[in-house]
Amino acid sequence: MSASWTEAAPAKVNLSLHVTGRRADGYHLLDSLVVFAEVGDVLRAEPAPTLSLRLAGPFAAGLSEEPDNLVLRAARGLAALVGDRDAVTPPARAPGHSAEARPGTPAMPLAGAALTLDKRLPVASGIGGGSADAAAALRLLVRLWGVAPDPAALHRLAQSLGADVPVCLECRSVRMRGIGEVLAPVPPLPACGLLLVNPGVGVATADVFRARQGQPFSAPPPLPAAWPDAVSLAAWLRDCGNDLEPPARALCPPIGTVLAAIARQPACLLARMSGSGATCFGLFPTEAEAQAAADRLRPEGWWCWGGALRRG
Repeated sequence: MSASWTEAAPAKVNLSLHVTGRRADGYHLLDSLVVFAEVGDVLRAEPAPTLSLRLAGPFAAGLSEEPDNLVLRAARGLAALVGDRDAVTPPARAPGHSAEARPGTPAMPLAGAALTLDKRLPVASGIGGGSADAAAALRLLVRLWGVAPDPAALHRLAQSLGADVPVCLECRSVRMRGIGEVLAPVPPLPACGLLLVNPGVGVATADVFRARQGQPFSAPPPLPAAWPDAVSLAAWLRDCGNDLEPPARALCPPIGTVLAAIARQPACLLARMSGSGATCFGLFPTEAEAQAAADRLRPEGWWCWGGALRRG
């Protein structure tokens, strides 16, 4: 039996998002507090002579028409980065799997892997689904192929795949600046409950930025030394914002409906849109309160998840 490897692709959440400027080439400069949730897609891989991708999960249909999924682009980019050699030997044991390599096991082709993407997050939803999947592919295939790419080169590869891929590759709470490539540490996050709600309507990032044209740039307040609890984090975030939320709400009115519903939930400390939408989040003092809010909102027919904010 072939060893099976897995890698989580957690949902990325922009607790704040400021558009701070625009480069001469047209790319917008951002400043964002990015965190991750305890929910996401899951990527699985098995050794194989060629590269393939199978889609599964509740949101697989949203990607079925894509001829060149970002996961495949990440895999091909990694293969090119580490060099065109004939084969690499898989590590002796896949984490969490009983299968072990035996002496004489054939080496696996460098660009080979049978990948399965369990798509659990809504597509084009502002929580980094595709970017998180690409980043998970990079982390997973580094282990599967037994390679050690230069970290700076791997970061550049991630950046070439999309603005959110570098932060998803890090997969930890950071301050993201530039066009997504500048990542800096932030104070430790307190224990928080997090609610994610998506109305089932996709919003194109390019359309949101286009609708924002002519609006002033902004900047976040200075980072504090610490956030002792969820209440202090929410208080700091209230002095921030998401500059993409107003144009996204104009393009997609259900976002406003979702935000109002989140804000009405008991114990909700903050309701805001993530990224370019349409997923919105609510911040709560505890995981249990976020889960209860998700249970109350799920009958609306929206995709809802309530749980803990990743603190790493």
